[in-house]
Amino acid sequence: MNTESTSFPIHTLLEAAQQQTYPNATLYIIATPIGNSADISLRALHVLSLVDAVACEDTRTTAQLLTRYGLHKQLLAAHMHNEHEAAEKIIARLQAGERIALVSDAGTPGVSDPGAIIVDAVRKAGFRISPLPGASAAISALSASGLVNDHFYFHGFLPSKAGQRDSVLQSLKSLTATLVFYEAPHRILETTKALQQQFGDQRHIVFAREISKLFEEIHRCELGQASAWLESNQHGEKGEYVVLVEGARSDSNAEMQEARRVLEILINELSVKQASQLAALITGQKKNALYELALAMKNADQAD
Repeated sequence: MNTESTSFPIHTLLEAAQQQTYPNATLYIIATPIGNSADISLRALHVLSLVDAVACEDTRTTAQLLTRYGLHKQLLAAHMHNEHEAAEKIIARLQAGERIALVSDAGTPGVSDPGAIIVDAVRKAGFRISPLPGASAAISALSASGLVNDHFYFHGFLPSKAGQRDSVLQSLKSLTATLVFYEAPHRILETTKALQQQFGDQRHIVFAREISKLFEEIHRCELGQASAWLESNQHGEKGEYVVLVEGARSDSNAEMQEARRVLEILINELSVKQASQLAALITGQKKNALYELALAMKNADQAD
């Protein structure tokens, strides 16, 4: 093993960050660490040193973060309850030629965090917006999940009310993309049980908690085992979760073929409405989709 010390050329990387231009009258969207404070880019630190003020979700949290990096900036509150007012103040400062940074408490602003309304207002006002890429809990969890899929669907937080949540999950049930949710620790067990009820026992689920922190945990299992694992995990109600659920499997086409076979039998004896209703009960497919299929089959038979 090579034990020789290596001098890391930070100054060279800082020079690379300084070579890019950072114009005035620009809103800089800066991703901040989701856990470990070392997970911030050198370019982000450079821009934070340049800006005139930082718009942030919680001024106390951002003040502590900036202090770790030896930075002290004027902070502007920009949270979910005052985004429209904050946007007006930011636009006024941009009109005065200032550089303003926008951050959230952790991760990338505007992704299940405040920021989108501000960015939209600033863009409509005609000012430049420059994003600085960085930490994202969703992308970090996906990279470590091992769920092999070229597509993912980011939903973020599900509704807290059971009926609304189940309606959303039902609408996502047939998507083949990996599903990505955020969830609070006090609701994780309830949400997991709802996922199992809607999607069944076989799909894989990945729980990613405390990413980049001391007690980071990433666990993958089938939905049928998920609730038991959570209930046995003594740290399960600490730290927000990224929850990844395997998309609908490709055998869904085979299921629809089976539904068509059932319809072919029923449609000879029943009306289109009755046949589709009964086929939905037998196969578990959506009634509206089966009604459209039955109607098309009936019309095709009549044309023959």
